[in-house]
Amino acid sequence: MNENLDMTPTLTLNPTLDSTAPTAPVAPTPAPQEAVAEIQLSPQEQQMVEDFAQKIDLTDTAMVLQYGAAAQKNIADFSENALNNVRTKDLGQVGQALSSLVVELKTFGEEEKSGIFGFFQKKKKEAMALKASYDKAEANVDKIVAVLENHQLTLMKDIAMLDQMYELNTKYYKELTMYILAGKKALDKARNETLAQLQQTATQTKSQEAAQKYNDYANLCNRFEKKLHDLELTRMVSIQMGPQTRLIQNNDALMLEKIQSSLVNTIPLWKSQMVLALGLEHSRQAAAAQSAVSDMTNQLLQKNAEMLHMGTVEAARESERGVVDLETLQHTNQQLISTLDEVMEIQTQGAQKRREAEVELARIEGELKQKLLELRG
Repeated sequence: MNENLDMTPTLTLNPTLDSTAPTAPVAPTPAPQEAVAEIQLSPQEQQMVEDFAQKIDLTDTAMVLQYGAAAQKNIADFSENALNNVRTKDLGQVGQALSSLVVELKTFGEEEKSGIFGFFQKKKKEAMALKASYDKAEANVDKIVAVLENHQLTLMKDIAMLDQMYELNTKYYKELTMYILAGKKALDKARNETLAQLQQTATQTKSQEAAQKYNDYANLCNRFEKKLHDLELTRMVSIQMGPQTRLIQNNDALMLEKIQSSLVNTIPLWKSQMVLALGLEHSRQAAAAQSAVSDMTNQLLQKNAEMLHMGTVEAARESERGVVDLETLQHTNQQLISTLDEVMEIQTQGAQKRREAEVELARIEGELKQKLLELRG
């Protein structure tokens, strides 16, 4: 697939000529689209359905068996591509990198039991130990940053890819809808015209040959109706793939935001604080001649300042958690809408099955009447 992907639906009675459904490589992120409904068919597409319905021949067994197979294969290939995308993505590495970053920052300066303040109570030579500890932590953090940046690029590409996969699914959904509409039109015409004529001929002539033709054609109609039912099941898979694709995309976006926050906020903040710590160590050396009371006072002030800083940063982080809660509410709302849509679909299918049952009962009654006519003859 490329940026000039043809999203025009196609209908065919010879699926063996169709190419394999394309995969979804990286491309610029397009605008999101909603799933296409039957009422949104353009006039050209509606005419395509009308023309295609005229070509359907229920007496062609091979055509009935392969009807809609091209669209079904596209849906199957699309599902496989989506599954492979999930399998090959190892977001666990991102979580490990973020956890390693937290550990590295948290354990900085813990070589001494008294923590980083212990460095400020020792002799002048121990300033070098603090600097060495900082250099070691910085090197480890830089390695973690490289891993996070690579995953950041991967997630950005995946988000763009998922947009194109969503568009492909929309196209395949529309194609299935058009196959089903054309098939129903052809089936209605076959039953209302050809099948009705055969029934009338069988009733009037009361011949075994006419009755057999009527029965054979009725079976053809029933088999084609089952084929249309299979297509409707496949279309339901396509409908479900839409929100599933968006859920995967949303998860990628959330992880991308976490990585971005670490790269632009956490790491620069840590480095700036370590520079301040080194500066404070140099100031301590200049004030080494002061009394123990003054040293203790300075230590307390520094500790309080650090605690104030940590408390302020923590409060700021907690205040930002409202964004995640909003995403959760949006996700819950999407799930509710999806549930309502599926309930409506189930109710619609139930009504369809009841209508089909009425037709079947009428057909059974007709067969019984025909058998009675044959017995009287």
